[in-house]
Amino acid sequence: MSMKRTNVYADPEDLAIIKEAAKRRGISEAEIIRQGIHLAAMANRVWDEPLFSRTFEGSGRTLSNPEVRDTVADAVRRETDAGTAA
Repeated sequence: MSMKRTNVYADPEDLAIIKEAAKRRGISEAEIIRQGIHLAAMANRVWDEPLFSRTFEGSGRTLSNPEVRDTVADAVRRETDAGTAA
């Protein structure tokens, strides 16, 4: 993977924590900073598609665990039945 160099300003206390963690883990400070940048990037990413693409009909109240399981099973069964009918 190609990388691009950049400069950032960081709190001295944060840098001291990173330095100690790098020593303790046996990796470079730069690697810890790269991991942190990656986590920040992923936490702020806007996805093209929603995490959940299916919707299920319901009563509008919070369902119990068995009710959720039964609702999902019914939806999968209907989808499977529709696929075999085609």
